[in-house]
Amino acid sequence: MHWLDEKEGFERIDALGKQRKPFLFIISYDKQKVFAQPLESLDNDISYKLEGRRNYPVKKRTEPYTFSKHPASFETYKKKLEKILEEIRSGNTYLLNLTCKTPVESNFSLKEIFTCAKAKYKLYFKDQFICFSPERFIEIEGDTISTYPMKGTIDATLPNAKAQILTNDKEMAEHVMIVDLMRNDLGIVGSEVWVEKFRYVERVRAGDKALLQVSSKISARLPSDWRDSIGTLLSQMLPAGSITGTPKRSTVEIIRSVETYERDFYTGIFGVFDGESLGSAVMIRFIEQQEGRLYYKSGGGITIDSDAQSEYEELIDKIYLPF
Repeated sequence: MHWLDEKEGFERIDALGKQRKPFLFIISYDKQKVFAQPLESLDNDISYKLEGRRNYPVKKRTEPYTFSKHPASFETYKKKLEKILEEIRSGNTYLLNLTCKTPVESNFSLKEIFTCAKAKYKLYFKDQFICFSPERFIEIEGDTISTYPMKGTIDATLPNAKAQILTNDKEMAEHVMIVDLMRNDLGIVGSEVWVEKFRYVERVRAGDKALLQVSSKISARLPSDWRDSIGTLLSQMLPAGSITGTPKRSTVEIIRSVETYERDFYTGIFGVFDGESLGSAVMIRFIEQQEGRLYYKSGGGITIDSDAQSEYEELIDKIYLPF
């Protein structure tokens, strides 16, 4: 099955939802490519894991692996960050998620990396790309929709790492802005929006390192017929606020002018509707294959208080294999 364009893709998702047919969906960052296929006829070169649901056997890594990364220079990154800071000073954005594309090398294939990677949310698509994401996008249980923006990362081995990340003014400002944006996004599709859990910390393996990541949970009520218009609902909420910034519309335009590559499926979403409930994840921790080479896409949030060196180091820290 080929990718569908935005209009056809979201109409197909609407149609599958109306039929209450379990299906997998994959949507690119810019919504221009959409994949939706019933689970009963899912192509055999697509594998996924979403919370406890998976369609492939578990396999432990037994062979040693190699992994190297070749990021752009600090000077190149700093120039991009300075352009964003100019936009922030001009009032065109307050928070922007700046991402980069980094060549990487490994003796493992995409499928081998996918199979051995440890993550809550994983996707392998036809030897084109994989993601092993720690970030949920939305889940819908009953008539309640919840989203889980993730903003704030720190090396877990630093002294008092949890206290450091939770008391850092820059991290707090960034997180508050993204929570506010996601409250607004949920308000587009639902009602009675509330913040259920604010700034909780989770531990994530990042190759040889452990990271602490900060998330919040925001919920809202949906109309009881939401299953008839899942595609419409997703279209209204995308792209995800946690990987764009705020205000979303102008920030997306700045991203387009500053980033020098196509995100494509990186920072898009994938998910499963099981006929009753829906779960989905943001496609971060992402590797794609182009002409036999592997590229890792990673990034982080920029605010007026961002320090170029620490943001650059965070970008590189997020380039890892979670074995």
